[in-house]
Amino acid sequence: QEPSNKRVRPLARVTSLANLISPVRNGAVRRFGQTIQSFALRSDSKSPGCAQKSCSRSAAPTPPKRRNSVLWSEMLDVNMKESLSTKEIKRQEAIYEMSRGEQDLIEDLKLARKAYHDPMLKLSIMSEEELTHIFGDLDSYIPLHEDLLASLGEATKPDGTVEQIGPILVKWLPRLHAYKGYCSNQLAAKALLDQKKQDRRVQDFLQRCLESPFSRKLDLWSFLDIPRSRLVKYPLLLKEILRHTPKDHPDIQILEEAISIIQGVLSDINLKKGESECQYYIDKLEYLDEKQKDPRIEGSKALLCHGELKNKNGHKLYVFLFQDILVLTRPVTRNERQAYQVYRQPIPVQELLLEDLQDGDVKMGGSFRGAFGNSDKAKNIFRVRFQDPCPGQSHTLQANDVFHKQQWVNCIRTA
Repeated sequence: QEPSNKRVRPLARVTSLANLISPVRNGAVRRFGQTIQSFALRSDSKSPGCAQKSCSRSAAPTPPKRRNSVLWSEMLDVNMKESLSTKEIKRQEAIYEMSRGEQDLIEDLKLARKAYHDPMLKLSIMSEEELTHIFGDLDSYIPLHEDLLASLGEATKPDGTVEQIGPILVKWLPRLHAYKGYCSNQLAAKALLDQKKQDRRVQDFLQRCLESPFSRKLDLWSFLDIPRSRLVKYPLLLKEILRHTPKDHPDIQILEEAISIIQGVLSDINLKKGESECQYYIDKLEYLDEKQKDPRIEGSKALLCHGELKNKNGHKLYVFLFQDILVLTRPVTRNERQAYQVYRQPIPVQELLLEDLQDGDVKMGGSFRGAFGNSDKAKNIFRVRFQDPCPGQSHTLQANDVFHKQQWVNCIRTA
């Protein structure tokens, strides 16, 4: 028998922050067309490819439930609860969840500065320039969210209910455009953080933080990514409030307007983020021959997809499909930084011919037997080449699985 005084820990619930940007599998395809919403909600197996070897493949600890899991209805007295309809209780629950989320976000933004940024600067673990690049202007967003929290507090009646939230949101949501720069810098910030983790002092400091209670088993990148996680949750929260709002309520039309506003904000942020990502990779291209340089690469504003593929000889290539040109590269490391050496001649989309090959297909000289590993048949393969046979270039490429092959084929066809 167990002792009567045994202490039992309550089970933690799964957090809403489970969808964090994390290191992802090589070979995955990134679609620029993905919105910031879908990017946040997809599983790692369908996330954008990550060529950096510094990306950790160890499983991240499951984040525990956010600090306050008390429901709004649990704070009501019995008489108050009986006076409200089930629909109204659910509406107030959704409003309360938004309010609590803002409070948690503010605490996390402050914690990122106090527990990570400032100690690393004081201990000279990273330079001020490096920390500014990784953290951005993160704590400048605290007043932004404090303003919303204050407005919600003023709209809350003594009995804990909020009569109308629509006007507050319509006025406040456009201010989220301020996150454009922060979200656009995330790719470069993550790359620098991964690079700095190779430094033992950085790794030791971050590991100590991860093992400390204040971190709630979230790593530093999880804290840096919390604002993006919050951004993609706003449409869901607003739709939940709208769903439980009576049709004759004055909030109905205003909430619909608020949802339209936040979707527009996210679309703009996503567009800016896509352009920034495109330029990030363009800057990392290295050319072996001046003939490889094409103005269509430098002029690209959209990266339709990118990821790791293997060629016929089993060599790993990292392939970029910009809006007007396909560029095959070999990943290389320069001064501990990832770069991409352009392989052969880039193929303009207008001159590109795509062949969707079947598993085991052989349509050109030579045999694929054994070329892609121990299997007798090459699987998940397709071919790209110039329409004009004069350049003589043809690349037979293999994806990791049928899903990623289909993504590549679809992306190229669309382009």
